[in-house]
Amino acid sequence: MKLWGGRFTKEENQLVHEFNESLSFDRRLYRQDIEGSIAHVTMLAKQGIVTEEDRDAIIGGLKGILADIENGTLKFTKEHEDIHSFVEANLTERIGEPGKRLHTGRSRNDQVALDMKMYCREQAEEIAGLVKELEQVLLTTMEENLETYMPGFTHMQKAQPVTLAHHVGAYFEMFERDRSRLQDIVKRMNYCPLGAGALAGTTYPLDRGYTAELLGFSGPTLNSMDSVADRDYVIELLSALSTIAMHLSRFSEEIIIWNSNEYQFVEIDDAYSTGSSIMPQKKNPDIAELVRGKTGRVYGALVAILTTMKGIPLAYNKDMQEDKELTFDAIDTVKNCLKLFAGMMSTMSFRKDVMEQSARHGFTNATDAADYLVNHGVPFRDAHGIVGQLVLYCIDKGIALDDMTLAEFRAISPVFQEDVYEAISMKTCVEKRMTLGAPGPEVMRKVIEECRRRLDS
Repeated sequence: MKLWGGRFTKEENQLVHEFNESLSFDRRLYRQDIEGSIAHVTMLAKQGIVTEEDRDAIIGGLKGILADIENGTLKFTKEHEDIHSFVEANLTERIGEPGKRLHTGRSRNDQVALDMKMYCREQAEEIAGLVKELEQVLLTTMEENLETYMPGFTHMQKAQPVTLAHHVGAYFEMFERDRSRLQDIVKRMNYCPLGAGALAGTTYPLDRGYTAELLGFSGPTLNSMDSVADRDYVIELLSALSTIAMHLSRFSEEIIIWNSNEYQFVEIDDAYSTGSSIMPQKKNPDIAELVRGKTGRVYGALVAILTTMKGIPLAYNKDMQEDKELTFDAIDTVKNCLKLFAGMMSTMSFRKDVMEQSARHGFTNATDAADYLVNHGVPFRDAHGIVGQLVLYCIDKGIALDDMTLAEFRAISPVFQEDVYEAISMKTCVEKRMTLGAPGPEVMRKVIEECRRRLDS
């Protein structure tokens, strides 16, 4: 019989049961459901609502169910509507009458809110750990590439010289914000809804603060209607996951470009590449492409729950069952993307010589050539025009700025002297950029120290 079957005289239509059930996906909440029940009955006994004997029998039965689920001897079966009824039915079957007392003073509404919140809290913390592992990989890449010169881009056009350390450092900052967001979300969601009942609390003298403490929450929620109707924590988590996925997708896009025949900046390890079924020369960046593609899947989960919640009046409505499947999928997707991306990055090799030549032939030192003229008394607007002529000359000749002879420089502006070559070398262009946040190696070392401190704190 259903937990709610006493009011009904007819059996539920099978199609209705299949449409209504959630055990097929909320079974992954079994551990949170059992832990929540253990805390609940512990509190009930403390308050004298159930006896200590019943408490011990219930806790023993619940621990047995947990062990049997995890060792595979207890299977999920179709007749149960959700994880809550599955656990309670198995408990009553095992221990008899005491099992029927477990649900005293609670509803499935506050029970599912608790399970989902505990699950999201745990997953947010685990994902924050995976982000940190990726940051460690990025930080190692930064430390090893303080003098790996490459073009920086705007509008997908080569702009100014930077280093690989500096470029990767931009993504480190993105992922550090992601980790911070996850930590903030955990703080905000960390209030316990158990004891809110269906929507209006209960007449039993529950100690909600004690239950919250047992389950590692900062305290109980303060409004019973909001407790069961709130899914902001799911939306916030999905928003954070969408941002993580977006950052992974941006980086994946760059790796795909860098891996192309036209750029050849990177060599992706064979373990993170695939070939073509027809073209034997191909080595495809499939992991980067899949990470980029799966971002849309994570966005879809966020938009779905936002759309589901936008028209729901207080308090609980069955629509809210739709908070789970897509959230579970988004969590799994982001976790896999983080693990695979970190593996791909840690095994990737960088073509430092190709990167530097790309920076040279992309005229990324043009601004520095203009600054050279300004430092020799030429007004900036005039210097800008002179260097524009230099670039046109080099394009016509198929050479870089620092391939020009001094005579060629001086033919366009007599201000140029022998020291122009040092002034526009990749090394000089990067090293003299020493403001905080710039690519100069000395300031980058300080930034890396700060990044390391943040990871270690």
